[in-house]
Amino acid sequence: MPELPEVETVRRGLEPAMAGEVIARAEIRRPDLRWPFPEGMAERLAGARIDTLGRRSKYLLLHLDRGETLIVHLGMSGRMVVEETQLGRFRRETSRLERHDHVVLHMASGTRVVFNDPRRFGAMDLIATERLAEHWLLSRLGPEPLGNAFDEDHLVAAFRGRMTPVKSALLDQRIVAGLGNIYVCEALHRARIAPARKAGRIAAHRVRALVPVIRATLDEAIAAGGSSLRDYRQADGALGYFQHGFRVYDREGVPCVTEGCDGIVQRFTQSGRSTFHCPRCQR
Repeated sequence: MPELPEVETVRRGLEPAMAGEVIARAEIRRPDLRWPFPEGMAERLAGARIDTLGRRSKYLLLHLDRGETLIVHLGMSGRMVVEETQLGRFRRETSRLERHDHVVLHMASGTRVVFNDPRRFGAMDLIATERLAEHWLLSRLGPEPLGNAFDEDHLVAAFRGRMTPVKSALLDQRIVAGLGNIYVCEALHRARIAPARKAGRIAAHRVRALVPVIRATLDEAIAAGGSSLRDYRQADGALGYFQHGFRVYDREGVPCVTEGCDGIVQRFTQSGRSTFHCPRCQR
């Protein structure tokens, strides 16, 4: 599933083609994705101008001039791809719609934005912008890891007394929004914290040091266009490149890259997910 860096990369890729532009027509090619589309979605989108494109956790937010916001979740395999007709060229190889192109936003500028989702775990919903924070997908989310509300004091307080593994705590979207399996594994390795350690038993100074490590990991991933392991693509169809810089994720059996460490990356399962770590330098 795309994590924060992938969704933020998609947002930045869509912004030049969508921000300030009018949706001339919305083509809804099936009744649902993971859940049914909102009632009258095509009519509510047609003629609306997209004022700004935002992101909350792993959700794209298209704020419309009509006082509504379109929430987009990419799910496991969803992509939003920009096709441009200027000079008769398209960013994708062909302008013909494909089998899994489920929603097509025809912009007044001539650009077409296509939501493609082979596995149909994605979702879209419309809600009044003033009530956005109340939406059931967003209402219980914690602070953004790149925002001011996510600071050392917040994480220390959130971990205090918590006997769940630190990796599970960081995956809890109520503590910090947008982190997923890849970037938690990577950040914990950089911070040299064992993923199975109980969050409440990590010294406060180590928890504080984890905050800038998380931020740096995400910043680097965004700069690299995210991580492409299976389905993820940027808005122009390009792959992300952060996977080439993984330190531990998906590197089982490979020597640890930490300077002076002679450990070997290992994998074990936590809550049904693969955890990658170096048992030598992560404690």
